[in-house]
Amino acid sequence: RFLIKGGLAGAAVYVAYDQGLLGSGTEGAEALKKAQETLPPAIQEWTNYLGWEVRAAQLPPTPKFDFSLSDTWNKGVHTVMSALSVAPTRACEYTMEGWKYVKDLVK
Repeated sequence: RFLIKGGLAGAAVYVAYDQGLLGSGTEGAEALKKAQETLPPAIQEWTNYLGWEVRAAQLPPTPKFDFSLSDTWNKGVHTVMSALSVAPTRACEYTMEGWKYVKDLVK
């Protein structure tokens, strides 16, 4: 199971890299635009293949995203870096609290 999960994760990362999702914000925006253009025809093709009758009017419109990918990415990077910079201090505090708890139990 571990190998299957690892393979699926690796494939997902490869597809994301191949489609330009791991690049700059403009590359991500282009990939999103490309997906919005290709998704409705692909859904229509699959519904025709499966024999379901779905008219284009019945399909919901593609969502409109009104945010900057680069700003969102930068905010995420800042959050992660902030958490990583505080991690050693927090680990030390939690270790001290743990030792204090153990000492109180032994007494």
